[in-house]
Order: sequence, then structure tokens, then C-alpha cells
Amino acid sequence: MAGPHTIDASVFLNAFNPAEAGHAESNRLLAELRTQAVPLIVPTLVLPEVAATISRVRGDAALAQAFADQLSRLPNVLLIALDPTLAQQAASMAAQYRLRGSDAVYAAVALRFGCVLVTLDREQHDRVARALTTYYPSDAHAAL
Repeated sequence: MAGPHTIDASVFLNAFNPAEAGHAESNRLLAELRTQAVPLIVPTLVLPEVAATISRVRGDAALAQAFADQLSRLPNVLLIALDPTLAQQAASMAAQYRLRGSDAVYAAVALRFGCVLVTLDREQHDRVARALTTYYPSDAHAAL
């Protein structure tokens, strides 16, 4: 079985939207991770991120909330709260790797739990590659 993965919100959102480039790869990866029961260790931040994006893009608050609720109940998803220790680790990663705050939170979760970080964000991917194993969805799928 593959080790745990931290999945950035960008991948969940890409899998959700069939009109986006790369949708098939993101969707295939998430399906395979679920089939293999690979633990997905993600910050609780993923829930407001996906809900906000879906609500803004689709103009549908109910759909946005339903997606976030379903994501939180996936059997292989473990949500990690941003406690003071994790916040300090994320701040350190943000400073060291010049990351946006939310990107640093995902990186800190991946680092703390020994996860592969999967993202569609090129900046996040490239900047933390010295500290973590980072993949784009198609590469993560191939590595399984």
C-alpha cells in the first residue's frame, strides 16, 4: 500500500470540475487513492477552501457546502486542525520556501505526517520539493 498523501485543495477542485484542464488525472488519482484506502491527511483548511471556490465559481452555496461535507466524510480522509505547533511549522515553511500561507499549511501537514504532497500549484510544488516529495496528480498516480 502507498504511504499517506496530503492533497492540496487545487486537486480536489480540479477533480470536481470536468471543464478544467487536468480534471481526468485528478479524478483518476483520487479514485485510485480511495480504492487503495491510502490515508489522505489534509488540513481542515481544505474545507473552507473548496467551499469558497465552488460557491464563488458556481454561485451555489448549497453545492459548495455539500461538497465540503462529503469531502470531510470520505473514509480515507483525516482532517488535521491548525494548532499552535502546526501554525509555527507552517510559518517557518512559509518564510523558508516563500510560500503563500495556505500553501505552507498543506506543506507543514505533509512534512509532519511524512506524506507525499500532491498539488496543481507549480509554485508550491517547486518550492517545497527540497523538503518533501511533491507530485502533480498525473505523477502521483504513476507512482502508485
